Amino acid sequence: MASRPDTAFLRQVPLFRGIDDPTLEALWPRLRERRMRKGEVLFRAGDPGHELFLIFAGSIVVSKPVTGRVEQVLRHLGAGEVFGEMSVFGDEQTRSATIQAEVDSILLGLHRDNLNQFIESSPRDAARFFLEISRVAFKRLRDTSDLVAEVTRWGLEATGLDVEHK
Repeated sequence: MASRPDTAFLRQVPLFRGIDDPTLEALWPRLRERRMRKGEVLFRAGDPGHELFLIFAGSIVVSKPVTGRVEQVLRHLGAGEVFGEMSVFGDEQTRSATIQAEVDSILLGLHRDNLNQFIESSPRDAARFFLEISRVAFKRLRDTSDLVAEVTRWGLEATGLDVEHK
């Protein structure tokens, strides 16, 4: 990872919107670089998790196991987006989805302990961080609700129970 903090990158990540450069510079050394090759799985749903990831470069596929080896793609994430926050902030410290590199990618991991140090050292910036992570979580919840509605509609149509279209 670059020895000089890349505050320009961190500023484009919504989670760090509004956070001043000195705080971002202090956060940078706490991030751990992880390189992934196309097709490589970072973790699977149910694995233990203690860090969230920022996508520095590349793209990631987020999927959820459905049955056997079948996975439902939930979303594609690109540079500047974040994932893994549920295992850091949620009530369970396990992964809720499978993460696979769509192309060669560079991730920046932020371990729970380093995140807690950031929160304790910069409560005002932590409030901004949590506001943005709430926005990300609510958008994902809305997207998931839409997906459930769509899958339910498909199921009704497939079984012939879709009475509106008869």
